[in-house]
Amino acid sequence: MDSPDLITQAIQGDREAFIRLIREIENSLYNTAISMLRKEEDAADAIQETILKAYKSMHTLREPQYFKTWMFRILINECNTLLSRRSLSTSYAEVPAEHQAQSSPYDEVDMREAVDQLEEAKRIVIVLHYFEDMSLRQVADTLGLSESAVKMRLSRARKELYQKFKNFREVKLHVEPV
Repeated sequence: MDSPDLITQAIQGDREAFIRLIREIENSLYNTAISMLRKEEDAADAIQETILKAYKSMHTLREPQYFKTWMFRILINECNTLLSRRSLSTSYAEVPAEHQAQSSPYDEVDMREAVDQLEEAKRIVIVLHYFEDMSLRQVADTLGLSESAVKMRLSRARKELYQKFKNFREVKLHVEPV
């Protein structure tokens, strides 16, 4: 059975169909939540709340083809709620030094780490478009932005990532013997 059939069944109240749909996208939900929240327990909380809210309001989904976009919109809202609560309760200065980002040009750089260092607006468009393979239209719908705004954020994020890797490569070339 394919996803459109499962979505229709879930909309009609089929619990098993809903569970199967969630299992199909659970890794994507996790990856998005962890890239926004950066804490396992917060990501788990956001995903749990997302699934609960989606299950309770599944019957309100009007366009089954937008199920994934709808789920990510709920997840992003939950992540933003957790982030706003977190910012009210903890300032960066209160975080122990061993948990604060330590950056050195000599550290190994990988794409995921570099993306995680982007500001949230750039990070989320990169994660949704490249890591979750959403189209520009889906990213725009998920984030409530225009496609041109998504393109602009992607462009800025790519430039920033390019600079990080370019700088890293230049440092590596000057440090390592040829």
